[in-house]
Amino acid sequence: MLLAGSVQGQVSINVHLGTPPQWGPAGHSEARYYYLPDVESYYDVQASRFIYFDGRTWVHRTSLPGRYRNYDLYNGYKVVMTDYRGNRPYSYFRSHKMKYARGYRGQEQHSIGVRPGRGNNGNNGHFENNSSRNDRNEGNKKDNKRNEKGNRGNNDKHGRN
Repeated sequence: MLLAGSVQGQVSINVHLGTPPQWGPAGHSEARYYYLPDVESYYDVQASRFIYFDGRTWVHRTSLPGRYRNYDLYNGYKVVMTDYRGNRPYSYFRSHKMKYARGYRGQEQHSIGVRPGRGNNGNNGHFENNSSRNDRNEGNKKDNKRNEKGNRGNNDKHGRN
C-alpha cells in the first residue's frame, strides 16, 4: 500500500547582497565595497551606505557629508575592493589613502547605469545628498532675489519700470 519512491527536496537560498548603485563601476557586481579616493570614503554595496570618518568615528550613512553634496559619483573613480572580506574596510584606510590619493585614476571605468541628465532631473549627473537639496533651493531663492534687484536697478537707469 505504501508507494516506494524517492522524494527529492530542493532548498533554495536567496542571499541578497545588495544591488550596486547606478553610478557603480560596471563589471564588478560581486564587490561589496568601493573606496572613493576623491572623498576618502567607502561605499558598502550590501548595505547601500557610505562609510566615512566624521572627525571622531567611522559612520555609516545613506549619503555623503554635506561638504560633498556636489560630488559627481558617476565621474568619480571607484576603487573596487575585491580582496577584502570583512565589515570594516576602513581598517586599511591609511594604506588606501596613500595608494589611492585624491585624484587617483586607475583603469578606465564605466558606470552600471546611465548618468541622469539635464533633461531628466536637472542635476547634471551630480549626486546630491537629500539634505543638500534644501540648501540648494535656499541658494536659488537668494540668487533670484539678487537678480530681481539687479534687473530693477537696470530698468530704472534706462527709464523703464
